[in-house]
Amino acid sequence: MSSEIVINVANLSKCYQIYAQPHDRLKQSIYPRLQRLVGKNSEQYFREFWALKDVSFEVKRGETVGIIGRNGSGKSTLLQMICGTVNPTSGTLQTRGRIAALLELGSGFNPEFTGRENVYLNAAVLGLSREETDARFNDIVRFADIGDFVEQPVKTYSSGMMVRLAFAVIAHVDSDILVVDEALAVGDAVFVQKCMRFLHRFMERGTVLFVSHDIGSVHKLCDRAIWLDHGVSRMQGNVAEVAKAYAMFCAQEIYGDSVRLNPVGNERSTAQPATYPVEPETKITFYENIANSEGWKTGTAEIQNVSIMHADGTPIDMLAGGERLRLRIEVAVHEPLTSPIVGFFVKDRLGQSLFGENTYAYVQPSCFVAGQIIVSEFVFATPLLPNGDYSMTVAIAEGDPENHVQHHWLHDAAILRVQSSRRRHGLVGIPIESVSMLQKSL
Repeated sequence: MSSEIVINVANLSKCYQIYAQPHDRLKQSIYPRLQRLVGKNSEQYFREFWALKDVSFEVKRGETVGIIGRNGSGKSTLLQMICGTVNPTSGTLQTRGRIAALLELGSGFNPEFTGRENVYLNAAVLGLSREETDARFNDIVRFADIGDFVEQPVKTYSSGMMVRLAFAVIAHVDSDILVVDEALAVGDAVFVQKCMRFLHRFMERGTVLFVSHDIGSVHKLCDRAIWLDHGVSRMQGNVAEVAKAYAMFCAQEIYGDSVRLNPVGNERSTAQPATYPVEPETKITFYENIANSEGWKTGTAEIQNVSIMHADGTPIDMLAGGERLRLRIEVAVHEPLTSPIVGFFVKDRLGQSLFGENTYAYVQPSCFVAGQIIVSEFVFATPLLPNGDYSMTVAIAEGDPENHVQHHWLHDAAILRVQSSRRRHGLVGIPIESVSMLQKSL
């Protein structure tokens, strides 16, 4: 991270004039002037709404800053001013470098234009010349992965297709500052993983402003956080501390005056563990996705199939969590291999690795010749996963953990979709054998 300041916000405020009736707008444009001419105090025909008031902060080059807050707190207004689409009422704002923004779904798109025309329009707005867009157009279309729809009017697109195309454009404009406002909430699991890989790569060199209601995303992606409430900056600093304060504030808003929440420290407690109902059945849908996955290969070996079943080989139907599963990865050998390593890891929608393993520590090194099939199996107990989509990265390498060559790497070789009626917390849960709740007198 550089010490150079690329975003400098000082006492930034934005006030909107809210009119009760349409004709009040006409009155406001005429009557105050006439009243001042005749020596009367001018009357105001609108009420003021301060979307943002006296907000100040700095962002350094290479920093990722999360902005959190409830709906109507001023997050989008702040980002719009940083991007230059809204002018502030007062205060100063300075930015350095090219800014690419995904603020609202399809913002900047003309619904009557085709996807192709909107790519060129949006790229021009972001500072690319016609020649630069020509050179990147095929990569943009490949990233968006919307097929022939790129030649159709945007008004025919689904919300997922819209955000695919919008994100594909900003991913190819070589920006210095990236502004993302809840854009990753739309899209299928594979595309979200693709976006997260781009975002992680961008974070290595660029500056990111990330707005999300998902505090877990802010925790994992951001260096620090800014909490806005009714247009005012309530708190800035360490993500964990800001998130804790914001979570308590939101809980208090839900409870109202009926319950008063108080912060607690690390006092020792004599309370017994709480009891929760036994986990109901969970539906885990697994489908192989090799044909649509991205990655790389050398040609020496190629992953051909990924499948999952119960440990005894029977097909998966319903799971409650904690069962023993068998993951099978089949690899075709095209050239002689010495000491192959087959591995996998499961990622959540943010691209975070939750768990995984490889064969190196369990299988003696061996050699394979061209034409053979390597069948690797991993038997393990399923963790308890929160609802959502998860992708599985699978790879075949040669060598050892410190010195090896990745012959075939697939980012989204398989997708797991978890559906449960029980809400789960954390990234990965564990099967609970027993829980109790006791009553004890003071």
